[in-house]
Amino acid sequence: MALLKNKVAIITGAGRGLGEAYAKCLAAQGAAVVVNDLGKDESGEYLAEQVVNAIIATGGKAAANTADIATMSGGASLLQTALDAFGSADILINNAGILRDKSFLKLTEADWDSVLGVNLKGMFTVTQPVFAWMKENGGGVIVNTSSTSGLVGNFGQLNYAAAKAGVFGMSNVLTIEGAKAGIRVWTLAPAATSALTAPLMNDEQKQLLDPAHVAEAVLYMVSELSGNKTGHCLFASGQSIRELKLVSAEGIRGRGENSDLTAEGIAAASDAIFLDAPTMVINDFAK
Repeated sequence: MALLKNKVAIITGAGRGLGEAYAKCLAAQGAAVVVNDLGKDESGEYLAEQVVNAIIATGGKAAANTADIATMSGGASLLQTALDAFGSADILINNAGILRDKSFLKLTEADWDSVLGVNLKGMFTVTQPVFAWMKENGGGVIVNTSSTSGLVGNFGQLNYAAAKAGVFGMSNVLTIEGAKAGIRVWTLAPAATSALTAPLMNDEQKQLLDPAHVAEAVLYMVSELSGNKTGHCLFASGQSIRELKLVSAEGIRGRGENSDLTAEGIAAASDAIFLDAPTMVINDFAK
C-alpha cells in the first residue's frame, strides 16, 4: 500500500537535484505534489513544469509553482497552489537553496542578502502560511533543510552557514509551537550529488551520494513510519543516516562550598567543562 495515499506535499526547489528526487519519490508513494522552482533550462522551460510532466506521465499527481519564495507573496502562493489543485497541505519540505561561496573578507552585501533571502527568509515565507493552515486542519509534517556547513562549518560558506544554522534554530522553535497542533517538524542535513559537487566525485561516490538515497530518509520522516517523532535533525546520505544533536559536557555548578566560577576556577576545572572531541564529525560530502 502507498505510504502517502491522499496526502498533499509541497516541495521547494524541486526542479532538480534533491528536490526533484523528493517529488518523484513522494509521488510514487501516492502523494499529490506541488513542485516549486523558479529555474529554467536552456530553452526557457521551467524546471518545475518538467518535473510535474514526468510525474504525471507515470500516473502521479503534481502541480507546478514557479514563484520566488524570497518574497512574502511568492512564499504564500505555494499554499494556494496546493489548495487550488488538491485541496490540502499535509507535508511541507523546505529544500530550496542557493550558494554564493566566497571567503569572509570577499563577501558582498549582495552575496549575503541573496543567500539569506532564499535559504532562510524563503523558509519563513513558505512555512508561515502552511503552518497556519496545518494548525487549523489537524496537523502535518514539515521538513526543513539545514546543512553540515551550518552545524559544523565550512570554509568559504559563511553566508550559507549562517542561513543553515538559522534553519536549525527555526526548526527547534517550530517543533515547540507545533506540538499541540499535531505538526511534526524535522531538520535534515543531506549529503548528495549535485551539479556543484558532481565534478569533484568519482563514479562510486556519485552512486553512494545519489539523491534517491536521501529521498528515502525524507519518505520515512513524512510518513507514518516515523510515528510521532518530532524535533529531530537527521544527517542523510547513501553512506549513513544519523541523528545530529547538541550535547553538553558535565561542567561545573555555582553551588556548594567547593564551587568556583571565577576565571581561575574555570581554568582549573576545564576538563569537566570542555568536551574531549568535536560534537559533530561528518565525513560524507555535504550539500
